[in-house]
Amino acid sequence: MTYEWHDLLGNIGVLLILGTYLLLQMQRLSAQGWLYSAANGLGALLVLLSLTQQFNLSAFAMELVWLFISIYGLKQWYRRRIVRDPGL
Repeated sequence: MTYEWHDLLGNIGVLLILGTYLLLQMQRLSAQGWLYSAANGLGALLVLLSLTQQFNLSAFAMELVWLFISIYGLKQWYRRRIVRDPGL
């Protein structure tokens, strides 16, 4: 087995997703903040990129939905921010 660039991207993505979840459980990160959704979205995107080389339908479906949920979370964060400070 060789370790290639797509393996590295996928592993970084998994670390981002699991790391943000760990920080959430440790109450070091808020699920309402932009960083949680951004890190999860980036992690999902990296895993999706890794799947372009070694496709797995189940992993693809999960990461695609994970990415969409993260984008939704970022939109919600942005909307809350605009309501608090409409001058932005």
